[in-house]
Amino acid sequence: MQKRIVRRLDLERLLSKVEAHPSPRADLEQYTISAEVAATMLHIAAYSNGDIIGRSVLDLGCGTGRLALGVVFLGAKQVVGVDIDKAAVRAAVMNSVNVGLGGKVDWVVADIGAVVGEFDTVLQNPPFGVQKRGADRVFLEKALECGRIVYSLHVHSERDVLPVERLKAGDVLPVAPSPFLGRFIEAHGGRVKAVYAMAMMIPHMFGFHEERRHESVVDLYVIEKVKKV
Repeated sequence: MQKRIVRRLDLERLLSKVEAHPSPRADLEQYTISAEVAATMLHIAAYSNGDIIGRSVLDLGCGTGRLALGVVFLGAKQVVGVDIDKAAVRAAVMNSVNVGLGGKVDWVVADIGAVVGEFDTVLQNPPFGVQKRGADRVFLEKALECGRIVYSLHVHSERDVLPVERLKAGDVLPVAPSPFLGRFIEAHGGRVKAVYAMAMMIPHMFGFHEERRHESVVDLYVIEKVKKV
């Protein structure tokens, strides 16, 4: 267990060593979360809310392991990373060795629908639903089924246009949740505790990308499961 506070910059440096997917698939929207956004997300979860250190953590759609390895570095008790893509999980295993955390994560190749069990915390950078409408909702349902607390990234609400120029790397801005996502989360047994807008850089990855890199605003949802009475 991590016995000292890890600076966000040190966490970001570690996460920057985690390689992205060697051959990402557009249909799975395999955008690797940036090291800056991942470090900020994990710092909030660990030090603002106490949801990482000594906790059991599930990374849904773990990709090449950036979030899962970050929570190991911060001192999580148990970490499981699940992804449907064998190539992504192979890369995650290699990344774990390269950053000195080999054997610290239970990597699983499976559809998230196969996940069972309960975890203290669920982390996810789900598909945004651009290529397949509603893809992020499937992740939210599973996260709320398995986790006490959920940290989930989503496209910033179109109803609240926020210029990316207002946000520097590492900045967070409290914002209102999307009305649709708020209703969806409540309907599936959750409650939105907070939403933070952040700037995330997406590099040129697919043929339809017209720019070398694109900065967009993403929202980090902090969601708690509502206890059934």
